[in-house]
Amino acid sequence: MKMAANLKLLSFLIPCAFLVPVLITMAPNLKEAWNSEAFQNMKTIFISIFLEAAPFLLIGVLLSSLMQWFVSEEMIRKLTPKNPVGGVLVAGLLGIIFPICECGMIPVVRRLMHKGMPPYIAVTFILSGPVVNPIVFTATLLAFPSHPEITIARMGLAFAVAAAIGGLVYMFVRQNPLRKPKATVTEVKTHPGFKMAQPHSHSADHDHVHDKNWRSFFIHAGDEFVDMSKYLVIGALITACIQTFISRSDLISLGNGPVASYVFMMGFAYVLSLCSTSDAFVASAFSHTFALGPLLSFLVLGPMLDFKSTLMLLSTFRTRFVIGLSLAIIALVFAGSWLINLLV
Repeated sequence: MKMAANLKLLSFLIPCAFLVPVLITMAPNLKEAWNSEAFQNMKTIFISIFLEAAPFLLIGVLLSSLMQWFVSEEMIRKLTPKNPVGGVLVAGLLGIIFPICECGMIPVVRRLMHKGMPPYIAVTFILSGPVVNPIVFTATLLAFPSHPEITIARMGLAFAVAAAIGGLVYMFVRQNPLRKPKATVTEVKTHPGFKMAQPHSHSADHDHVHDKNWRSFFIHAGDEFVDMSKYLVIGALITACIQTFISRSDLISLGNGPVASYVFMMGFAYVLSLCSTSDAFVASAFSHTFALGPLLSFLVLGPMLDFKSTLMLLSTFRTRFVIGLSLAIIALVFAGSWLINLLV
C-alpha cells in the first residue's frame, strides 16, 4: 500500500525535474521579482491569512479528535431533536456554546456526521456557528459602535439564512452528502427519508478506531489537521495573489449601483476569506461608501462561504452538494440583505 502511494507521488514529481533548468535560467529575474514590493505584500497577506485561520482549524481538529473518543453514535442520536424544526433551531444556536471559526467548524461537523448527526442539522450548524456566537457579536459591536442595528441585523440574517438552508437540506437531500469512505458501509437511518453511511473499518477519512491513549489522540488530530490545512494553504495563497495584484479602488469602482454594490461586497467577502472574528473591522471601512444592505451581505456571506472554506467543503462534501449549497447561500443572503435594507 505504501509503495503504491510512493509511486503515485513519483509520477507528480517527475515533471517537476524538467522545470529545474528553466528556473536556473530565470534565476536573476526570479530573485528580482521575489524581492519586489508586490511579492513582499503577497507574502505578508498570505502569512497573515494562514496564521489567522490556522489556530481555529487546530481547535476544530482537536475538538474533532475529542469527539472521536467521547461522543458515541448513540449519544448523537439521543441528543438530536426528533422534530426537524427543533433540530434546525437548536443547530442555529449551537454557535453560542461552541464559538468556532468557519475553518475549525468543518472538521468538527464532519466528525459529528460520521457519528450520526443528520445533514440538515450539520449544515445549519456550519452556516450559523461562525456568526451566531458571542465572539463575533462582540467584535461587530466594537466595529460599529454607533450602529448597533448592524450587529442585530447580522445575527438575525445569519440565523435566518442558516435555518432556511437547513430546512431545504431536510426536504431535498435524501442521501449522505459526505464523500464516500473507501470502506464497506452500513446504513443508519437518522431521520425519515435519509440514510447515512457508517464505516465498518478502516476508511479514507481517518475513521479507524485507535486505542484511547494520548498518542492515538494526537495522531488522529495530526492526520485531520494535515488533511484540512492543505486546502487552507491553497485558498490563502490564491486569496493573497488576488488582494495583491487587483487594487481595491478598481474593485470599488465596480460596486456602483443598487445591485452591483451587493455583488461587489459579496464577491469581496468571498475573495478576502477573512475570519468571522475580524471581517467586521474591514466592513467598517466601507460604512461611508455603502448602505446597510451591501454591508450586511459582506458580513453574512463571508463566514458562510469564501474561497478557502469552499475548498474545505469540497474536501468534505460531494461536489454537487457544495454547488447547490453555495447557490442557496448566495441567493438567500442577497435577498435577505436587500429586504433588510428596504425595511431599515
